[in-house]
Amino acid sequence: MSFEIGLTFLIFIMTMFVIFLRPGGINEAWPASIGAGIILLTGIVSYGDIIDIIDKIGGASITIIATIVMAVVLESFGFFHWAAARLAKLAKGSGYRLYWYIQLLCFLMTLLFNNDGSILITTPILILLLHNLQLKPSEQLPYLLSGALIATASSVPIGVSNIVNLIALEIVHMTLYMHTAMMFVPGTLGLLFMSTLMFIVVKKKLPKTLPASLQDIEENFFTKNFHPLKGTLSVETKHKRTKFMLKVLLFVFVVRCLLFVASYLSIPIELVAVLGSFLLLAWRWYHLRTNPLDILKKTPWHILLFAFSMYVIIYGLHNAGLTAMLVRACEPIVNQGLFQASLMMGGLVSVLSNFFNNHPALMIGTITLTEMGIDPITLKMIYLANIIGSDMGSLLLPIGTLASLIWMDILKKNKIHVSWKDYLSVSLIVIPLTTIVTLFLLFYWVQVIFT
Repeated sequence: MSFEIGLTFLIFIMTMFVIFLRPGGINEAWPASIGAGIILLTGIVSYGDIIDIIDKIGGASITIIATIVMAVVLESFGFFHWAAARLAKLAKGSGYRLYWYIQLLCFLMTLLFNNDGSILITTPILILLLHNLQLKPSEQLPYLLSGALIATASSVPIGVSNIVNLIALEIVHMTLYMHTAMMFVPGTLGLLFMSTLMFIVVKKKLPKTLPASLQDIEENFFTKNFHPLKGTLSVETKHKRTKFMLKVLLFVFVVRCLLFVASYLSIPIELVAVLGSFLLLAWRWYHLRTNPLDILKKTPWHILLFAFSMYVIIYGLHNAGLTAMLVRACEPIVNQGLFQASLMMGGLVSVLSNFFNNHPALMIGTITLTEMGIDPITLKMIYLANIIGSDMGSLLLPIGTLASLIWMDILKKNKIHVSWKDYLSVSLIVIPLTTIVTLFLLFYWVQVIFT
């Protein structure tokens, strides 16, 4: 092993170690940026590489930030309390029914926003609801854990639901339209399998019947936060509020669809995402008279720095020779056939994600693929297998994704304890099986539709 790759790998390991531990609650962007700074000082990553990195992550980062802005706007509309009240009503006193509605909510929020945004939306909603129902901690945990797992994994069907997926799409020159055509059906079926398997695993811990809500979550919030002179939401009936929330969700859905249209027409999707977020901010200003500038404080801008810094480190590993080593190790298996290649690369990215987080794992896996000189169709197929490993297989451990780290941080702030034993009691059974099943589904779907 050369000095350069040894030094870069040491910097990478130390960076990930600090990100996982987060001493003093430090933001993950700080250790990533320090690691990237050291890499830049060594000269392993050149100025030309930096320009290439900015080109690859710029559009993806802007798109994700714009969709997170939409999620923040939803909160200010009172969506969290409205959704919690609707979940309680739809459950009709059944703990089992509540499980399935939570799964549906988490799936839809990831499709409408992204996996990180979905965690930021759904976790507070579930905490509000479960606290209001006064469920025991042991009864709350299955809902919180299963919701987080499905919210994070639901970034598989469409590429725009995960920043690292969007960055990887740029590398393999694949459109959102093609990604969705090849992945939506097998990805969604894989998620259905995952939800069913999780239900079987956690069923004994779910309450069969739910206690009555202590208070009207929705009404208390709107009465307290919206004065008639400030906005219109407080004086409307619940029915009208529901119509309003559905209109907002419909708007977000239309923006989401336009991203695919833009991708198909070769229009930068970040332009559509930014325009959508600006329109939603204007809508909020009209209804609530809220200054749009408050969004500057609430938006997690550190995601941009985190993505750039991690990519600098990965480029350092690439330039130092890591991907060349992986190419030599993986190429014989890839040449054995598409099925073997998909299982091998999907499994490799799963393992790397759980040890080093899915952001660097998918980047390493995707760059390795592009160095193999394989034909475009095979490249795209194996890339999608990498996505399954990165978005699903990474959930075996609670440190495998940035979304999981965000989820654990939210729970910690709300004084909800989830041990590794609790997490692994579900993930060790559900995640490996779901990853393998989804890889099988992807292979056969592509064989039937695209060959």
